[in-house]
Amino acid sequence: MGKKGVSSFMKPGLLVISHGSKDAGWVALVDEAVEEARARLGDALAIEAVFLELVEGRLIQDGIDRMLASGVTHVLALPLFVSAGSTHVDEIGWALGAYPEPKTDTDLERYFTSSLQLTYGKPMDDDPELVDIVLDRLKEMSIQPPRESILLVGHGSEIEGFQEAWERGLNSIAEQVLTQGGYRSCSTALLLPDQVVERLDSLQISHPDDEVLVVGLFLSEGYFTKEVVPGRLMSSERALGYRYTGHSLMPHPKVISWIVRQVREWQEGWN
Repeated sequence: MGKKGVSSFMKPGLLVISHGSKDAGWVALVDEAVEEARARLGDALAIEAVFLELVEGRLIQDGIDRMLASGVTHVLALPLFVSAGSTHVDEIGWALGAYPEPKTDTDLERYFTSSLQLTYGKPMDDDPELVDIVLDRLKEMSIQPPRESILLVGHGSEIEGFQEAWERGLNSIAEQVLTQGGYRSCSTALLLPDQVVERLDSLQISHPDDEVLVVGLFLSEGYFTKEVVPGRLMSSERALGYRYTGHSLMPHPKVISWIVRQVREWQEGWN
């Protein structure tokens, strides 16, 4: 659904959609970013942070219902996800009515959006704000960039089409990191399929004198950053010679900048 039919009376709204977690700290990071975006965007825009699952009373339909009750007419539904390769991004878009069929199986049912004019946005992918965050996370670990190699780790997917989308995004980020950061090399690895050990070993074989700096592309710290990624790294026979802090993309001001830019570009499309 697009922005057709914008009338002289309209009340705009923003739904920032993320996955959700039972970890209150995870949810709080999303809420903090959305509140900062609200402060920049002003009170004229109704804003809701909503979740695909696990956060009672704040699921996607809950947010839509509150938008409808407050008289919102036009909504930007913005998926706060790392990659278009996420199956969640696809199934949420379908359930919101953005396209007729999902590209993969889903347990979701169509959301009730009534008369809302709804625009479905895109995840962060290789947007400049995400690249800036990755560069900042690397600076936290870096000592001598020309003698350091980078490994970017993403969640990934084993489903055809979605894996390729993950790889395109990560490869684009890797190219920009090399250009802007001055590092010797940059590789990427997905958890699905499991590429971490192979890519780490390859970097350490091709550049044996380098330190490998590992950055996980996950929105918030949690199970994947604290357990899965370090577990994969430690399973390598070459489990020395790398640095990994476990820091996630949030909190970071560029996440807020990304949200604000998406909204302003959407608003420009009304004219």
